[in-house]
Amino acid sequence: MNELEKQSLLDRPSIKVLDHGFVRLVDFMGDDSRIVQAARVSTGKGTKTEREDRGLIRYMMRLLHTTPFEKVRFEFHSKKPIFVARQWIRHRTGSFNELSARYSELPEEFYIPERFRLQGTSNMQGGDEHVSDEMNYLLRSALQTKCGDAFRFYHEMLEKGVSKELARLVLPVNTYTEWYWTIDLHNLFHFLVLRMDAHAQWETRQYALAIAEMVKEIVPVAWEAFEDYRLNAMRLSDPEVGFLSELTASPYSSDWDGSPDSVPTPMASRLSKREHGELLPKFERLTGEEVPDADDKPTDPLS
Repeated sequence: MNELEKQSLLDRPSIKVLDHGFVRLVDFMGDDSRIVQAARVSTGKGTKTEREDRGLIRYMMRLLHTTPFEKVRFEFHSKKPIFVARQWIRHRTGSFNELSARYSELPEEFYIPERFRLQGTSNMQGGDEHVSDEMNYLLRSALQTKCGDAFRFYHEMLEKGVSKELARLVLPVNTYTEWYWTIDLHNLFHFLVLRMDAHAQWETRQYALAIAEMVKEIVPVAWEAFEDYRLNAMRLSDPEVGFLSELTASPYSSDWDGSPDSVPTPMASRLSKREHGELLPKFERLTGEEVPDADDKPTDPLS
């Protein structure tokens, strides 16, 4: 990639996320060719063909040779609610420089969800279905009022001479913050695997999806390998492999409904109830068949 192509990517407008947030690519160093050069410890552009370069990148991704991917770096400027930032910053392999509410007065910007979600039943960390339209309207209106009240108190304290570092205590976690984030491609891929996952909080996932759109243009070959061998790949534990082997050889394989007791085998006992539930969608993806729930199975009329 030449400097003109690079600048055209950096000149693109930021991607809008949520109601007041965004992600913007500030700078990047390297592309697919940098990964190949690092892998071959080469000082020139490379003596291999484009096809061989692609094969090398895919080989390294497949066998988890990750160091060459660390030679490509990205810097992003983003604005997000504080609760998103607190999930994001758990990825400690990046370098952060955040807006300081000790030195700066925060603008009155806070996140109001378009749709409130009910507490999940299987995943206690997240929400699944949406609340009713009527309840959603009431919650949005109430949250707007409460956040407005919090900011009014914040400004009152500032007007009374209270320090910014203490006046901010009243502000909710849906208040927006900003930071610059620098991270290498290997650790960025790890961030995206976790935060693009369906189990990640929806709001955080929107930022990961925006970042992904920028990254795939800069390292298209590495991104393709990432999708094939990590993002869309499937990992099976040793007990899962053993159970699937027993299941396919069992005459009662059609009885398995994802519960530990439906097909008792030696390996089944090594899997917890939760692990059986996690294995079920993997089994359905491998076989292309949907496993019926226990309640959906026909009962024996003679039983």
